[in-house]
Amino acid sequence: MSRDASNGVTPRRPSPMAPMGRARYIVMMTLVLVGLGLLVGRIVDLHVFDHSFLQGQGDARTLRVDEIPAHRGMITDRHGDPLAISTPVVTLWANPQDLPDDGIQRLRLAQALGQDLDALDARIERYADREFMYLRRRMTPGEAQKVLDLHVPGVHARREYKRYYPAGEVTAQLLGVTNIDDHGQEGLELAYQPYLAGVPGKRRVLKDRRGRLVRDLEVLKEAQPGGDLTLSIDQSLQYMAYRELKAAVDENDADGGTLVMLDADTGEVLAMANQPSYNPNNRAGLDPEGLRNQAIVDVFEPGSVMKPLAMSALLETGKFPPDTVIDTSPGWLVIDGYTIRDVSNNGKLSLAGILRKSSNIGMSKLTLQLDEPVVPQRYRALGFDRAPGTGFPGEATGSVPSPQVWSSSQWAALSYGYGLSVSALQLASAYTAIANNGRRLPPSLLRLSKVPEGEPVIDPAVADRVLGMMDEVVAPGTGARRALVPGYSVAGKTGTVRKTGSGGYQQSAYRSLFVGIAPVSDPRIIAVVMIDHPRGDSYYGGAIAAPVFSRVAGSALRMLDVPPDRPSQDDDA
Repeated sequence: MSRDASNGVTPRRPSPMAPMGRARYIVMMTLVLVGLGLLVGRIVDLHVFDHSFLQGQGDARTLRVDEIPAHRGMITDRHGDPLAISTPVVTLWANPQDLPDDGIQRLRLAQALGQDLDALDARIERYADREFMYLRRRMTPGEAQKVLDLHVPGVHARREYKRYYPAGEVTAQLLGVTNIDDHGQEGLELAYQPYLAGVPGKRRVLKDRRGRLVRDLEVLKEAQPGGDLTLSIDQSLQYMAYRELKAAVDENDADGGTLVMLDADTGEVLAMANQPSYNPNNRAGLDPEGLRNQAIVDVFEPGSVMKPLAMSALLETGKFPPDTVIDTSPGWLVIDGYTIRDVSNNGKLSLAGILRKSSNIGMSKLTLQLDEPVVPQRYRALGFDRAPGTGFPGEATGSVPSPQVWSSSQWAALSYGYGLSVSALQLASAYTAIANNGRRLPPSLLRLSKVPEGEPVIDPAVADRVLGMMDEVVAPGTGARRALVPGYSVAGKTGTVRKTGSGGYQQSAYRSLFVGIAPVSDPRIIAVVMIDHPRGDSYYGGAIAAPVFSRVAGSALRMLDVPPDRPSQDDDA
């Protein structure tokens, strides 16, 4: 018996699994050491050799590139007076996940924002899974600071700009508006959006993980402000024209009206007013009808205000000497089954008398003596079949018919202003040819640096003759006498046109028009006045539109320091 056995101790037999356990241990330790070695090696690599990776990942979580808003360019009148400016405002936003649940803080925040607490809570709940929501946009800096002074967690501010229009409704349709992001939506704001908007800049900032600004680091790109736009409009004339137009529309219970005033020497638009209008600084309850710049985008049948332009085409044929007389008796004429009427039986009329009495029959008989459609050709040469080219969004092209075979009634209708459509701006532009020795000037909404040459359209002698005829139209005792301006000579033409509806011409709805040039001796202004559907005691252009021209032209000539050229003229209107 062995010694161990004698001592009562059984000897341990070697385990057959021990070598395998040691091997597993060695393998596991080796893997751990290799993994640790790789990890340490990667750490060393990232911190010593490839540290740009960690730097980039860290920057991605802390560094941001924010936009620097560009200041929108200013719109001014021809003298530099502001018509549209951008003022600094503050937009408040929040990270809903950072906003406190405390009811008192929520209530104070809602009150400072001028919002209902329940509505604010509902919005916060709606954006609960996001990190951004607007609280209130385009606040004045003072209003926004009152909110920020509450120090509500999660509330942040962003600088923006808001468009403001000092003239309000007076220039609304011409300038147009911008949206809440300060992008042009209507009018010249839309037409010149790229020029006015400028180019936003960029800055690098440091933010925490919640997106809160910690520090401004550097400006990467400076914001480039938008360009300033100088219009041809004279703000003083614009106010005056708008006031007179609005008063006439209200006085006659009309649907609306339009007034366009051009500089007779350059074609620049000195005033452009429309009714109805709207306040671009407060668009609550806005009537869509007030958005349209009717002077440029709307067209209508012009009626008798086209007669001087048609007369210029007739005179250029050389077939009508100065002593031509047309018998308009008995005051009506049937052509192609259609009856053309004058207001009264005017008997025999000279060429000037046809314009003075606004005889449809006289114009028709003159036109029907010709074999060529010279009247529609003249209308096209004056630009009535194409856009004026001002760049204004949606400017009307007008319409002059061009049938393959002209009927006698079509020729006649065009001579007294029916059968075509024009805009008020096109009409005013066409009359620059009468005021400028036959040269038509393109209209401009921007101030011009030099006088344009213009396009020769009418023989200079004929243009001068027609201007003289129009001078006789506006005289004491005539239907246009209410257009007289004390101290100044006026050339003009009235127009009264039936409005059209779904069933054709309406029996009791008219447009009252007047086109005038003053002073005749040296034309300075051209103005078109249109009153839409006056409901007063009268609807004739001489009674409704002519007085508006008289008041507007008289004020404009004095404001422009134009010396009187007919101081002895008396107005017996």
